[in-house]
Amino acid sequence: MDQQHGNRGEIRDFLASRRARITPAQAGLPTSARRRVAGLRREEVAVLAGVSTEWYTRLEKGHVGGVSEDVLDAVARALRLDDDERTYLFDVARSSRPGNRTPSRRRDVEVPPRVQWLLDSMTLSSAFVRNGRTDVVASNPLARAVYAPMFGSATVDRRGRPNIARYIFLDPGAPGFFVGWDAACSATAALLRAEAGREPHDRALRELIGELSTLSPEFRRRWAAHDVLIHHDGSKRLRHPDVGDLDLTFQSLDLPLSGRAVHNLISYTAEPGTASEDRLKVLASWAATRSRAESP
Repeated sequence: MDQQHGNRGEIRDFLASRRARITPAQAGLPTSARRRVAGLRREEVAVLAGVSTEWYTRLEKGHVGGVSEDVLDAVARALRLDDDERTYLFDVARSSRPGNRTPSRRRDVEVPPRVQWLLDSMTLSSAFVRNGRTDVVASNPLARAVYAPMFGSATVDRRGRPNIARYIFLDPGAPGFFVGWDAACSATAALLRAEAGREPHDRALRELIGELSTLSPEFRRRWAAHDVLIHHDGSKRLRHPDVGDLDLTFQSLDLPLSGRAVHNLISYTAEPGTASEDRLKVLASWAATRSRAESP
């Protein structure tokens, strides 16, 4: 598929999906019983954004060459985009402008030893580094113990590195491991959508999305929703095969390793004094014992 045409399709589908979720009443516009669509029409978005209908129609068709950031910002306000969605709109618009549109295979950024030392020092937190494609590129022993089903999955790459999206959508054991599997599916697809906006020419990312779209109906359904997620933290419940349920909180921190490549340090902890903390300590003890046994 032509890359420019593909980017135009992304803009079209994203903007159309966002205006479809806003009713005229929510936007303060008059309504009538003869409306054929529940959401906003293109001309109504144009009025709210302060641009001509022709101008907005061209934008929604993906013609972003020459569109100023002020116009994009006005459209983002009219469609009530959140911060992540606004960032995605600007990213897709930037990547659609003239320039090199040939998909390329980005070299993976090597995680420096200092980052691995940091991970290993976090003995009571499950911690790993994830890139924008959801590859786990570094981890500490407790992360490998907590996420043992993912690290032991047939979906890992030739280097033994898990990809979170592949595990969630392609491993039949994932729904049993993630108690909130449906929410994990939605969040993961939205994370990949955000990365596709940042790096639409990344061949490995395009191959991953193609693989998931081909093999997973669940992924196809969520990908078609055009939801976007950049900043992700909160709580998660895992059903661990050895210690039972783990109720954990997780925090994502930006980890600037090089250029525009996105890396996040994700840490999972348990509330002090809970059964989940006790179970996490059991896993930490097992992980420490195994790590010492494997050390030269």
